[in-house]
Amino acid sequence: MSLTGGNKVVLVGAGAVGSSYAYSLINQGICEELVLVDINQAKTKADAMDLNHGLVYAPIPQKITYGDYSDCKDAAIVVICAGAAQKPGETRLDLVGKNLKIFKSIVDSIMASGFNGIFLVASNPVDILAHATWKFSGLPKERVIGSGTILDSARFRYLLGEEFGVAPTSVHAYIIGEHGDSELPVWSSANISGKRIASELSEERKNEIFVQVRDAAYEIIESKGATYYGIAMGLARITKAILRNEEVVLPVGSLLEGEYGHNDVYVGVPTIINRSGRKSIVELPLSDEEKAKLDHSVKTLKEIQSPFWQ
Repeated sequence: MSLTGGNKVVLVGAGAVGSSYAYSLINQGICEELVLVDINQAKTKADAMDLNHGLVYAPIPQKITYGDYSDCKDAAIVVICAGAAQKPGETRLDLVGKNLKIFKSIVDSIMASGFNGIFLVASNPVDILAHATWKFSGLPKERVIGSGTILDSARFRYLLGEEFGVAPTSVHAYIIGEHGDSELPVWSSANISGKRIASELSEERKNEIFVQVRDAAYEIIESKGATYYGIAMGLARITKAILRNEEVVLPVGSLLEGEYGHNDVYVGVPTIINRSGRKSIVELPLSDEEKAKLDHSVKTLKEIQSPFWQ
C-alpha cells in the first residue's frame, strides 16, 4: 500500500504545544487541511473556531476542523503532541511510564483508522515515545520521526549567533543524542558559514553555552509552566520539509540501525527529510570525547526503555 499523498495534517493533542504548532502551520500556510483531535473536545472545537477566524489573514486558503481518530485515515502526517506534561523538577524520562500507556491507546486508534502516512512525535520523552510509536504502529522506520533535537539545536544556534554577532541561520551546529539531560553538542564541526568556531571559545565558555542549551527547558518551565513556541516552530519546520519534499537535513529523532555504532534506539541526529519521511541519517564525524558522550546518551535511553519491551 503506497504512502498517503496530499498534505492533510492531523494533530493529536491540542494542549500548549499542539495549539502553538497549529498556529504556526496556519500562519506559514504549510498545509491546506488541518484536523485537531483531543480528549477535550470542547477546547478543540474552540481552537478550530479561533483559528478559522484568522484565516482571512492567512497566506493561503486552509480548511481547519476538529474531529477524531477516524480522520487519520487519509492524513499525510499525524503529529502527536498528546500525553502527560513535564512538571517543574521532573525530567523528560520521568514521564515514560505514564506516556507509554497513553501512546499505546493513541497509536492503536490511529492505525485502526487505516492511516498510511507519516508519524511525527513530539511528546516527551520524545526519543522513547518515537520508538514506541514505531513499534506500536508497525510502520517502516522512515515513516516514524521524533522531534529529536530540533529545538536543542535551534537553541544552540541562537546562543552561538548571539555570541558571535551573526544570524542563527548562518550558524551550523548540532546538538545530538537524547532530547534531554544526556544530549551533547558537536563542537568539532560547529561552524559559521564554514569557519570552525570551537577554537575561538574557551572550554569554560563552551560549557556555559551548552549548559544554557541543556537547561533551557527547566528555566522556562519554572517561569511559565511549559515550553511551546520554540518546539511548535520546529515541528512546523519538519512538517514543511516533509510536505514540500525538501531533502533538507534536520536534527530529528531517527531510529539507529548501525549508524554511530548503535541499534534499536531513537535519538536526535542530522537526518535528510523528504516526502517519504526520513530518507537517510547523516553521520557526523565525532571526536573521541563526543563519541563517548553519544554512547552514554544512548545507554541512558536504552536503560530506561528496555524494561518496557522485555
